[in-house]
Amino acid sequence: MATGRLDAKGVIVTCPSCGQQNRMPYAALMKSIRCATCKATLNAPGDPIEVPDSASFHAAASESSLPLIVDFWAPWCGPCRMVAPALDALAVEFAGRVRIAKLNVDDNPETANRFGVRSIPTLLLFKDGREADRIVGVQPKTAIAERLERLAPRVARA
Repeated sequence: MATGRLDAKGVIVTCPSCGQQNRMPYAALMKSIRCATCKATLNAPGDPIEVPDSASFHAAASESSLPLIVDFWAPWCGPCRMVAPALDALAVEFAGRVRIAKLNVDDNPETANRFGVRSIPTLLLFKDGREADRIVGVQPKTAIAERLERLAPRVARA
């Protein structure tokens, strides 16, 4: 499975075949791309992706073709570590419908402050560049999944 991280222009996807890093623009997250080196087909990563800075966060929230859920967390936070396995599982379950990202509040305090994050874990759910929902504190996976389902319902295929 491809792994990824955000930058200001898209998701950097590492090819599992050759290790080449490829940029997948936010507008193309629902599409597959080919590795620039080995031409293997790459999909958006099915794991939560790290948000390294405020510029990447802003670009992801405003330009993503998929709804975005951002986990505001810190490595020292016990409740954050409790939510992490549920988010990992939901990233796989909602792959192609929702993008899940993680923002370390210790590394990005200005972004956390800008969105009024006062306690962690806090999950901000963005759709069409705007905050659509907020989940504060530890919630069970089923409760988070229900909120994600409202944000990105399954589309029946004909």
